[in-house]
Amino acid sequence: MQVVLLERVEKLGQMGEVVKVKDGYARNFLLPRKKALRATKENLVRFEAQRAQLEARNLELRSEAEKVQAKIEGLTITVLRQAGDTGQLYGSVTTRDIADGVTTSGFSINRNQVALEHPIKNIGLHKVRVALHPEVISIITVNVARTDEEALRQAAGEDLTRRDRDDDIDAADFFEKEEDAAEVEAEAEEVAETEA
Repeated sequence: MQVVLLERVEKLGQMGEVVKVKDGYARNFLLPRKKALRATKENLVRFEAQRAQLEARNLELRSEAEKVQAKIEGLTITVLRQAGDTGQLYGSVTTRDIADGVTTSGFSINRNQVALEHPIKNIGLHKVRVALHPEVISIITVNVARTDEEALRQAAGEDLTRRDRDDDIDAADFFEKEEDAAEVEAEAEEVAETEA
């Protein structure tokens, strides 16, 4: 289906361009959201008559979005989730969670404005794009942690997902009887002495 775009659509085109899209994309997304019109002669004439108004409205919305972008750029929000020892979440952080976090910070955005490149399924700091306007994109940081304390540690630069191999692991942690643990430790010492 050919449509004429009423606003810039990412990865598709600029306002006023006639582009060919799949029928379902046009019927289910572009047309209901008033982002495009079917590219018929009547609609093209109608678009040209309204072009000045559409461009003025677009500039107005863009300038408002740029003002918000100046305030929101570099914003860090914290999302607390349950996770395993390796940092793997028991679920994932959704666009709704991020939109709610940004709204809590004092900026009203819709979850449709949050563009996740990939699902957030582990703790850590994640960069996320927020489309304030089709031509104004802002980057925020989502700090996913198990507790507020961990969020502060991550913000300071600590990597909580890395597990050190040099952690002190006692053989007693793996055995119920202390005698069994002592035997294993003695054998390990003997092997270390023979290798040296």
